[in-house]
Amino acid sequence: MTEPFSVSIGVRGYETDSQGHLNQAVYLQYAEHARWSLLRAAGITQADLLDKGVGPVALENTIRYRAELRAGDETTVSCAFVWGEGKTFRIEQIITKADGTVAATVSSLGGLLDLKERRMVEDPREYFRALASEPGRLGL
Repeated sequence: MTEPFSVSIGVRGYETDSQGHLNQAVYLQYAEHARWSLLRAAGITQADLLDKGVGPVALENTIRYRAELRAGDETTVSCAFVWGEGKTFRIEQIITKADGTVAATVSSLGGLLDLKERRMVEDPREYFRALASEPGRLGL
């Protein structure tokens, strides 16, 4: 298995709440940023997906908050696709502070929606594999 893909994100002051820590909704934004960054690193753009008539959809997100993040903290957000059978796949992510402390984990269930039929495609792996110039980054 390859090392999970990751991106660095600095916590900005406007992303914090009244207690001075990262707002809960921003964790999902960080996770989403890492997912799109991984797709780009694999050679897939949003335009590529739209040209194929599909779009990724989030079906479920589970966030486990482990340690607070504050303005100025530097984080690393990992991202790994976990492929199963059928129409869905999992994306596992870890948001880590610069000192190695796990701030949060995000586990997501996703799929690819056929934008014309408005139904999930049967095998999303095949779409990703066909579009990716580096499918190994996606675990394919």
